Amino acid sequence: MNSVRLITKQHPIISLIESDSTFKELKQIHSQLLLNGLHHYPHLLGQFVATVALKNPINLDYSHQVLDQCGNPTLFPLNSMIRAYSKSPTPQKSFHFFNRILQSTHNVSPDSYTFNFLVRACAQLLARETGPAVHGALIKHGFEHDPHIQSGLIFMYAELDCLSSCHRVFEEICEPDLVCQTAMISACAKHGDVGFARELFDIMTVRDPIAWNAMIAGYAQCGKSREALNLFHFMQMEGVRVDEVSMVSVLSACTHLGALDQGRWAHAYIERNKLRVTVTLGTALIDMYAKCGNMNKAMEVFWRMKEKNVYTWTSAMGGLAMNGFGEKCLELFSLMKQDGVLPNAVTFVSVLRGCTVVGLVEEGHEHFESMSRVYGIEPQLEHYGCMVDLYGRAGRLDEALNFINSMPVKPHSGAWGAFLNACRMYKNTELGELASRKIVELEAKNHGAFVALSNMYADSKNWEKVSSVRDIMKAKGVRKLPGCSVIEVDGEVHEFFVGDKSHPRYDEIEMKLAEISKRLKLSGYVAITNPVLFDIEEEEKEDALCKHSEKIAIAFGLISLKEGVPIRIVKNLRVCWDCHEVTKMISKTFNREIVMRDRNRFHHFQDGDCSCKGYW
Repeated sequence: MNSVRLITKQHPIISLIESDSTFKELKQIHSQLLLNGLHHYPHLLGQFVATVALKNPINLDYSHQVLDQCGNPTLFPLNSMIRAYSKSPTPQKSFHFFNRILQSTHNVSPDSYTFNFLVRACAQLLARETGPAVHGALIKHGFEHDPHIQSGLIFMYAELDCLSSCHRVFEEICEPDLVCQTAMISACAKHGDVGFARELFDIMTVRDPIAWNAMIAGYAQCGKSREALNLFHFMQMEGVRVDEVSMVSVLSACTHLGALDQGRWAHAYIERNKLRVTVTLGTALIDMYAKCGNMNKAMEVFWRMKEKNVYTWTSAMGGLAMNGFGEKCLELFSLMKQDGVLPNAVTFVSVLRGCTVVGLVEEGHEHFESMSRVYGIEPQLEHYGCMVDLYGRAGRLDEALNFINSMPVKPHSGAWGAFLNACRMYKNTELGELASRKIVELEAKNHGAFVALSNMYADSKNWEKVSSVRDIMKAKGVRKLPGCSVIEVDGEVHEFFVGDKSHPRYDEIEMKLAEISKRLKLSGYVAITNPVLFDIEEEEKEDALCKHSEKIAIAFGLISLKEGVPIRIVKNLRVCWDCHEVTKMISKTFNREIVMRDRNRFHHFQDGDCSCKGYW
């Protein structure tokens, strides 16, 4: 008899059990079995236990009680209980039934199904010690060559963050089947080894949608968004069925690149192919539009969704805060609570950021206090960093410092970084030195702390200390991360680095930069050159500023995009003072909306103003 699958010809009484059967109905069916004396047949009682357990996990305890009354259960119900518990919130209970198998005195021994389900339970438990023990037990019983168990072991070790063990299992398989190969691709992609994953993917003679999705997701998760999108286009050319999982990864890649055109195309693809917009897919769409700076479209998707969970609400609130719409973020938080959705820790990050961008210090403090008092959520490091940013943005530096010093946990670099940024904005060099020193104590090679401190010294024309910071950086081997800006034109992503001249249209870009410089000077522009002595001291200051990556990207946008089309840029660093002022002036002089996502937030430039109101 098969030890796991439900017997095809079930007894008529047992076949009455459905996934939505009530507890009362189960007891009535059980009573019928007893009245008809069918409980004396172990295979029928086992069938009943297995059916109850597998049809609806909410009835697992009842199955457990019935099985405990059975003196000599067959392997089938025991395996079924292991299987059901391996998928439940209490997978550790699977081992109770495994022990019953081992202790059985009626010639019941574990089979391949037993170990297949136990391996699943270990993956669910994230049991670093139990997993290898189960692996050893299945080898002892001679099941190490079973392909289902092999793929399960690869999955289990991936869940346990033991990629080296995944490789060991995979290397011992003489002829891995499609499932094992796909499991290995998923494991490597999940842990950032996309090189090996792609090598294996390329040599596969047959690839199922799971393998494609795993590879695309792996690229998206490790920041190789272009590769993710290229593979997705190849997937379509191959005629592979695209599902929700594929599109979530594609949208994630578009989000990382800030590629709004490709994100719009992905959205149109979803609608054209009538893919069901699940909560996960809808939330991914909201996140994509929000992080590409199009909050109108993000909220349109949000309001059209029939079903929303806390992540959907939080994504929309985070997008509003990031794009400078703090009041709307807080209004949405109120609506979420009215809708009966309980906030989580990430929700409060969005709420605190919403308070920060509109300077609502007291309200932000109240929300912070309510986390533990009302919702039982202990603030995490990111929440403390948000509170420091809230006080700092409002210019309340002493309160920000007091808050850091009163934190119940050791202040992290994020909190000190927010404080350093506030000191930079309000030109408090003394406190800025303290913040920079604290960051360097925590992260010896944090280039941002050195650069911010150097720029503060440059603003106050303290060139001796600027040189001192530079010398310290050289001695510690700290290098400033090169600026990089990305812009999408006609669905193609273009990448520019500071001083980059490699673009095929660079001559046109340079001519446009010269035109920009001339027109801005006529409008009264004077370069903010103080920080440049530190950043690039070998070149002329104004020329150096002109070569910052976002200015090159803006110039390219002006020569490439039609009139009236917003220029959208993603930058890997915080935008500098001069580039911020220049972008404001370009938006007015060239009558062009410019949306820039830097390391900290969005800047919406229009008609000479920026949504950040001068604080970023």
